[in-house]
Amino acid sequence: MAKSKGNRIQVILECTEHKASGKPGTSRYISTKNKKNTPDRLEIKKFNPILKKMTVHKEIK
Repeated sequence: MAKSKGNRIQVILECTEHKASGKPGTSRYISTKNKKNTPDRLEIKKFNPILKKMTVHKEIK
């Protein structure tokens, strides 16, 4: 039998600065996190290809 993944869940990270800029499209990344170690929402600096700079991406949903 296959082992279950346990506490690891898949999360979607969305750019916070992109909405305020008014440009079309969205910058999103998919990542995983351990919900036992980090119960709060993730905030990671990632590259936004539309704005062409590093921006803060926050976990949605």
